[in-house]
Amino acid sequence: MMNFKTFHKASKMIDAANRELGDVDVVSFDVFDTLLVRRVHDPDLVKVPVARLISSLAEQAGIEMSWQEVHKRRNQVERGFREETGKSHPDHEAHYPTVMMDTLKSILGDKAGEDALERVTDYEILIENAMLVPRQDIFEWIEELVKSGKRLFAISDMYFPATHISRLLKHAGLLDKFEQVVSSADSFRAKASGEGYDLVKEKFNLDPKRWIHIGDNTISDGLRPVEKGIRSFILQDPEEFRRRAIAARYYFYSRHRAYWLGRATQQLMAPLQAENIKRSSLYVEGYNFIGPLVAMFVQSVAEHCRKNNITKVFFLSREGWMFKEVWNKTMPYLFPDEQLPEVEYLYVSRLALAGATCAVQGLTRDNCRIVFLPPGNKNFNDVCRIFDLEGEPLDEHLARHELTRETTLSPLHLGFDAEHSWRLEKLLKDDAFQNEIRRQTGPKNVALQKYLQSVGFYEHNDVALVDIGWLGTIQRFFYHGIKHREDRPNCHGLLFGATRGIPFDTHEDNHIQGLIFDRSKFDLAASSISYARDLFEEACRAPHPTTVGYRETGDGSAEPVFRDMTDALGKSEQEQDYHYADLQQGILDAADRYGAASTIIAGNTEGYRAWINYLLVSKLAFAKRREIRALRYMHHLDDFHGVNKPRGGGMPKLFHNPWETTGFRHWFGSLFAGRVFRAHLRTMVTK
Repeated sequence: MMNFKTFHKASKMIDAANRELGDVDVVSFDVFDTLLVRRVHDPDLVKVPVARLISSLAEQAGIEMSWQEVHKRRNQVERGFREETGKSHPDHEAHYPTVMMDTLKSILGDKAGEDALERVTDYEILIENAMLVPRQDIFEWIEELVKSGKRLFAISDMYFPATHISRLLKHAGLLDKFEQVVSSADSFRAKASGEGYDLVKEKFNLDPKRWIHIGDNTISDGLRPVEKGIRSFILQDPEEFRRRAIAARYYFYSRHRAYWLGRATQQLMAPLQAENIKRSSLYVEGYNFIGPLVAMFVQSVAEHCRKNNITKVFFLSREGWMFKEVWNKTMPYLFPDEQLPEVEYLYVSRLALAGATCAVQGLTRDNCRIVFLPPGNKNFNDVCRIFDLEGEPLDEHLARHELTRETTLSPLHLGFDAEHSWRLEKLLKDDAFQNEIRRQTGPKNVALQKYLQSVGFYEHNDVALVDIGWLGTIQRFFYHGIKHREDRPNCHGLLFGATRGIPFDTHEDNHIQGLIFDRSKFDLAASSISYARDLFEEACRAPHPTTVGYRETGDGSAEPVFRDMTDALGKSEQEQDYHYADLQQGILDAADRYGAASTIIAGNTEGYRAWINYLLVSKLAFAKRREIRALRYMHHLDDFHGVNKPRGGGMPKLFHNPWETTGFRHWFGSLFAGRVFRAHLRTMVTK
C-alpha cells in the first residue's frame, strides 16, 4: 500500500507533484491552511467579533446578552448539532446556516429572520476574508494546472457550506480555477472519515489512480485519501508553524499585559505571502507607524460618538480627509451593527475661518495671541494677512493708539517694546476699531453660514468636530463664527492631539479633547507627539489645495474657495504631496488590516494606550536617524507663519529637536536624543 508524502516547502512539494502529473487527470486541494493561509493562530477567534455583532443586535431588540454569553450559546448550539449528526454519520459535522439560525432564534426569538442571518453571515465572511491569504506558490501552480487541462477541486471539512467557501475563494481570486467546491457541511461526509473522497469520486466519476490530493492534515488529507487509492502530498510548513506560534504567543500575552494588545494587533496586520513585497521606507512607516495611530484615533472617535449620542461627525481641515478615508475603511469591521453617526468632510481651514470668526465678536486678544505664536509674525500687517483685513481703513484707528501696521508687536523680534502690547490692548477695546473689523468680515461670515447650511450642519443637536488639533484653533474660530445662532449644535471637539498652548474657552456646548494626546492629562510618553506635529499634518493632508474662504453661488448656498496652486507655495505643496504619496498609501492600506485585526484582538481602544505610548516615544523622541530621514517632509506650509526672522537665542542648535533640523545638525541632534527629551520633559512639567 502506498503512503502519503510529506514536504516542508511548497516549492518542493510542487516539484514532486509535477513529476507525477503525466498520469494524473485530477488534483484536489484542501482549502484552509493549504490554499488559504490564516493570519490568526486559532480560527475560532473569528467568532468573537461575530458574537459582538449578535450581542448588539440583541440590544437593539431590547434583549440584554453580553458577547461572551452569545459566544457560549453559539458553541453550545454547534456542539449539540454535531452530536446529533454523529448519530447518523461517521463525521460529527455541522452546517453553518442551520447552526447560526438556531443560535439567533435562541437569542432573538421571533426577530431572528433571514435578514438577521444574512447580516451575521456577511459579517463573518468579511472577517474570514480579512484573515485569509492565498498561498502564493500554490496559487501560481494552480494557474499552470488550469492551463494544462487538469480537473481541479477544492475540498474542505468545514461548517461553512460550499456556497460560503466559494465566497472566500472568490475573494482570494481562486474560485474560477476549480471545477467544484466541496464542503462536508453540505453532506456530512467529510475527509476525516474518508467518505468525503467517496462522495467526490461518485459524483464526478473520478479514477483514484489518476488523482492527487494536496493538504496539510496527516489524517484527513494524508492517510484517508491513501486508503482510497489516491496519491497524497502533505505540506507541513515550519515557517507557517513558527509564524502562527508567534501570533499565539502575542495573543496570550495580550490577555495579561496591555502593551501586547497593540503588538498582537500589529502581528495580524503583517503582510503575508504575495502581500509581502518590497516597499519604500515611506510606505513601511505609513503602514506600521502612522497608519495604526490614525486608525486607533478614528476608532476612538467612533467610540466617543456612540457613548455620547453624537449624530454627526464633521472631519475638519485637510487632515480630516485622511481621517474620513480611514473611517470608511475601518468601520465595517469595527462596528458592523451600523450604530454610527453620519460623517462628512468639511472644507475648512484656519485661514478660511479666521475672517468669519471676527464678524460677531471682533478681533480678540486670543486672536492676536494666535497670530504671534509663529515666530515669523511680527506686526499688524500679519494680523491683516491672517484675518483677511484691509489695512488702510484701519490706519486711523491704529494711529489713535500710537500704532502703525509696522509697529513690532511680537517679543520675538527686534524693536519690540512692552508699551506696544499695552497700546494693542487699548486698540482691541476701541469700539470704532471693532466696528470696522466687523464691517470688513461680515460678508465672510455670511458666506460661511450658507456653506454650513448647505451641508446640513445645523440639523443636529450634537456634532463631533474632528481635527488634527494642537491648539484647537480651527474649532475656536469655528465656534466663534456660529455662536450667535440659536440653532447651533453642541460642538464636541475630538482632536488627534491637544497641546493647549493657548487656553481654550470651554463651554458646555463647545469643548475639545485630545484622544491620542491631551496636555491636560499629563501623559509624558504621549507628549512625544509634539516632536513632529508637522509630520502628522503632512502625512494626513488631503490631495486638494488649502481652503482659503467661501464664495456665494447665487442659489442661496456657498462653495469653498481654494488656494491658487500656480505660485511657488502651490508648487511646493504639490511636490510635498508627490513625496508623501507612498506614505499615505501605507496609511490607507493599514486601515483595512487594522480594522479586522483590532476587532479580533481588542474590540475597543481601551487597552491600546501602552502600545501607542511605546510607538510615540520610540518613533519620535528616540527615532533612529534613518527613520527621521525617511519620514521628514520636504515642505510644510503654515498659512499663519510670516516671513520675518526672529532674533536668536534658546537652546544651542546642536541640541535641537532632530525632527526640526537637517544635514549636519540632524546627525548630532539624534545623538543627543536623551538630552533633548529631558528638555522636553521639563517643558511639559513646568508649563
